[in-house]
Amino acid sequence: MTISDARLAQIGARFAQLEARLASGTLEGGEFVAASRDYAELEPVARAAAAVSAMRVEQADLSAMQDDPEMRALAEEELARLREDLPEAERALSIAMLPRDVADSRPAMLEIRAGTGGDEAALFAADLYRMYERFAGELGWRVEMISVNANELGGFKEVVANIAGQGVFAKLKFESGVHRVQRVPVTESGGRIHTSAATVAVLPEPDEVDVQLDDKDIKIDIYRASGAGGQHVNTTDSAVRLTHLPTGIVVICQDERSQHKNKAKAMQVLRTRIYDQRRAEAQGAEAEARKAMVGSGDRSERIRTYNFPQGRVTDHRINLTLHRLPEVLEGPGLTELVDALIAEDQAKRLAAIGE
Repeated sequence: MTISDARLAQIGARFAQLEARLASGTLEGGEFVAASRDYAELEPVARAAAAVSAMRVEQADLSAMQDDPEMRALAEEELARLREDLPEAERALSIAMLPRDVADSRPAMLEIRAGTGGDEAALFAADLYRMYERFAGELGWRVEMISVNANELGGFKEVVANIAGQGVFAKLKFESGVHRVQRVPVTESGGRIHTSAATVAVLPEPDEVDVQLDDKDIKIDIYRASGAGGQHVNTTDSAVRLTHLPTGIVVICQDERSQHKNKAKAMQVLRTRIYDQRRAEAQGAEAEARKAMVGSGDRSERIRTYNFPQGRVTDHRINLTLHRLPEVLEGPGLTELVDALIAEDQAKRLAAIGE
């Protein structure tokens, strides 16, 4: 996709206008917030556009210099460099101009549930949670566990956490789906390799203004907590179950000693799940187009296999295999998978625009 010089000038003018408005000191309240958001969204596009524009001007100047016998050799050398650099700069600009998911900049709710495999699946779910926790730590994100249902071996039947930081949903949204593990379980005495699975869901977290909940639409049940959790379990009525009557969505939170804290966390999860459901409905009309993309959003799809005997991780959507399983599970190695998925999604969306 080639962007015209006129379009580059238009982007630059719009960015300069926003800069001047923000620097004027005349914006207040909502106007300032809106302008700041527009500025943040346009800045990477404007920077990329300025780079392309500068390269094109330099290319034109160098082409003119070729008429001078004394400057021809130098001009041709620089033009050769530009012929390599300019297409990359134009591609970077095209990627920056791709339509953005409005949820990309939001924090996310991470939900991991053990699937087939019993205790081994729960242990794998706990491994996945720690992988994302370490990955988040590498990027300076904050992870807060909202609720967990643990088994006696230290595995997680289900765990829900909030991850906050810059661009959380944009980086993690392709992690939704079925993750499969192949290894010898700690409970296996015969040394046989078992296959287990866990389901990961990454949901963008809305602001309160995005999802306004009416008290009459929510049924609240208070009861005593059960399962692993500490001395307060089964001694106080602190567990909270919320049922959103219009959608049937149910959220349970019992990890905190305080009923008030459990309710606040449950409301946070409920709001996120309702927002996710609305997003899915809004995107329904684009379902066929989205199937061609990496992020189809289908959480029943097997997306990745972690094979311990061979020390490899394979992402089935992009046919990428890394023989660095320990590094991936430790967090840093996940970066290559995440970046490859984002790059593939960008490539497919660019190709779709060009069709």
